[in-house]
Amino acid sequence: MIHPKIVFRLIHISWVLILHGLDEIVLKTHLFRPIRYLAVFSPYYWLKKESEPRGVRIRHALEDLGPIYVKFGQALSTRKDLLPDDIADELVKLQDRVPPFGNEVARAIIESELGMSIAEAFAEFDPTPLASASVAQVHTAVLHTGEQVVVKVLRPDIEQRIISDMGLLHELARIAERFWADAKRLRAQEVVAEFERTTLDELDLVREAANAAKLRRNFEGSELIYIPEIHWPLTRKKVMVMERIHGIPVGDIAALRAGGADFKSLAERGVEIFFTQVFRDNFFHADMHPGNIFVELPNKYIAVDFGIVGTLSLSDQRYLAENFLAFFNRDYRKVAEMHVESGWVPSGTRIEEFESAIRSVCEPIFEKPLKDISFGQLLLRLFQTARRFDMHVQPQLVLLQKTLLNIEGLGRELYPELDLWQTAKPFLEGWFHDRIGPKAKITRLLKQFPEFAEQFPEIPSLVYKALDNAAYAQQRAEAQRRELELMRQQMETNHKTTVLAMLISAVAISLAVLLQQNLR
Repeated sequence: MIHPKIVFRLIHISWVLILHGLDEIVLKTHLFRPIRYLAVFSPYYWLKKESEPRGVRIRHALEDLGPIYVKFGQALSTRKDLLPDDIADELVKLQDRVPPFGNEVARAIIESELGMSIAEAFAEFDPTPLASASVAQVHTAVLHTGEQVVVKVLRPDIEQRIISDMGLLHELARIAERFWADAKRLRAQEVVAEFERTTLDELDLVREAANAAKLRRNFEGSELIYIPEIHWPLTRKKVMVMERIHGIPVGDIAALRAGGADFKSLAERGVEIFFTQVFRDNFFHADMHPGNIFVELPNKYIAVDFGIVGTLSLSDQRYLAENFLAFFNRDYRKVAEMHVESGWVPSGTRIEEFESAIRSVCEPIFEKPLKDISFGQLLLRLFQTARRFDMHVQPQLVLLQKTLLNIEGLGRELYPELDLWQTAKPFLEGWFHDRIGPKAKITRLLKQFPEFAEQFPEIPSLVYKALDNAAYAQQRAEAQRRELELMRQQMETNHKTTVLAMLISAVAISLAVLLQQNLR
């Protein structure tokens, strides 16, 4: 049974959509479809005004519904190739232009978290937010040391709103898995649980600051990307203070072009940054929408907002790298075999059929620039293949797939001529050489040598213990063998005794019957 709170939330969502002139969406749902014609009898149907364009109405509805829906709009905004231009242009505003909360509320949260007044913490503090997103907003400030910083402040009561919406998503996932066969294959409940974990992690700004610090170490001195420095003394769970950066938003193509940005280099470096994070560091920024990425001209990235990061298990990392490399080499059979081996498709899948299906998806897009690839058609073919071969979603890879979509969308915007295959293949080949080649094996051996050297004096005693254990095991095995032999002999004796007793009984009964007949 659906919890009453879920029902009220569904009603509220429907009301918000109607309020923003999106009643056609509500009336097309299964719940209201049978009575949609009754809408013509409502005064609102005839008096409503749709003065705002549909893109604006959709954006306002998502903002009113809360952070989960804003995040959904942010994700859609990175895929302008899948949306009408008017809607895509409005959803972009959800990346950093969500309506802010009041200055007094922000100041109260900062002072409560830091345990000091704004004047004690900062020499200057701008009450007008620099940017405002679904979970937090950012103010500029100056420390007493003269350093320019930004102050990130969580929205008030954000956790309660997210938990409420997560309850709705869990309920919808449960219902979907119960009544829709594909939902089980898509592992809807596990995907929602993964989404809930990453979203709630965003609400701890100390965790985000630690993520930023790790990424900064990973790219220390890099010419590819810059990660701002965290000011730890002024960082708490609901407040984070970070070095202020200056750059051009990566989505502002006109400003980048006017500044002489190297678009080809930016697109190629975006791919390199993605593969470096995933395979070299196994720690990647998983919220790389255009609102979180800036450019230092001509071709260096600056990243902000580190609330969502991802990692892979070593086995998933290895399988993923091998899949990418096999794909770049058009070795579709190996791709099929690895999907079966890793358990991503059922073990009974026919390799030849799966290989053929993968080839039909990949060949039409191979070695084409991004501008010549219809991403919508590609997704359609992928979903059809996944359904045909009962390919289950891997929840641990959802963040990675989301990040890859962001990177691909970013590359499409910056440099549509980008050849993704030729850009990524050399990196993966180099990674495999570094991880699996002879030099890598020697390096691992040298790293393990101190451990071997430390244990070397104990080797004789370890060998003696091993031999002693082997001898003891052999003695036990021999004793058990003798016991089993005795048991076998005893069972044979018992069996013979039983058979003899049965024969004697049968003879006795036969004689008794015959004797009785003779007496008659």
